[in-house]
Formats: sequence, C-alpha cells, structure tokens
Amino acid sequence: MAVEYQVSENAVIPAPVSRVWEVISATDRYAEWVPTVLEVTDHHGAAEVGRTYSERNKSLGPLTTRSTWTVREVRPGRRRVDTGTGFAPLQDVTNVFAFEPVVLADGGEGTAMTYLVRYRIGLGPIGALVHRVVSPGLRADMRTSMVNLSDLILAEGPGQ
Repeated sequence: MAVEYQVSENAVIPAPVSRVWEVISATDRYAEWVPTVLEVTDHHGAAEVGRTYSERNKSLGPLTTRSTWTVREVRPGRRRVDTGTGFAPLQDVTNVFAFEPVVLADGGEGTAMTYLVRYRIGLGPIGALVHRVVSPGLRADMRTSMVNLSDLILAEGPGQ
C-alpha cells in the first residue's frame, strides 16, 4: 500500500493576489519560474479544470523526465490544484497553490502563497527513505520557485 506524504512551503510575494494569479494561471509560463521545469511542451493557456499541460523536467543529476499535469480545481485568486504523472517513484502527485491577500509593511498589497505538494510512494519501508531523500530538495525547489515568481512579477511590473 502506498503511503501519502506532504511537503509545504510559504512565502509572501510583494504583489496583489490578482497579479500573482495572472502568472501562475498561465500554464505556458512555468519554465520561467519553476526551477525544475526545463520547458513546457504542451499547454492550453490559462488554467481550466479538466485541461492538461506537459513539461520536460529536471530529475536526478543530468536526467530529465516528462510530466503531464491535469488541472483539477480552480478558485480564481484563492486556490489551484493540479495532479501530475511522470515522477516515478512518486505517484498521485498533487500540486496545490493557495493565496491570501496581505498588507505589506509599506502598506502595499501582497500575497501570502502556500505551495503544497502531496504524493504517494508505494515501496513499503523504502518509501519512507525515498521521502526523506526527496523532501529537502523538493522544499528547496518550492522556495526557489516562489522567489523566482516574485522576481518575475516585480520585473514585469503591475500586469498586462
């Protein structure tokens, strides 16, 4: 039986939720801010429930993998949930992006972002070891993704 694991990171992005949502909803833009995405190979534009997009991803060392994601939930400006395949030995991979508006120290609008990843590993006791090996890198990639997202939004300005 596969055991479910969860990894989560939080950040404050110095931009309004509407602007953060604009960027994360563009399925063709993940290679611009997610460090493990080398390229988006197929996409449908703005995230829509039931639609898929595909990526070529960094794996271990020089290895790459191909993933396909399906958009499962879209609550504009609040929450987005996608499920992905192509990450063996991880199974049932789910990405959750959640957003809350916050007031920044300078009085401006910001976004508290939670990036959560759930997955199963069906390797019995070895699965727990795989999780312990995978989760620190996954957390670091999630933190880097949110820094990259923030930098990208700040570089582009208030929005299109």
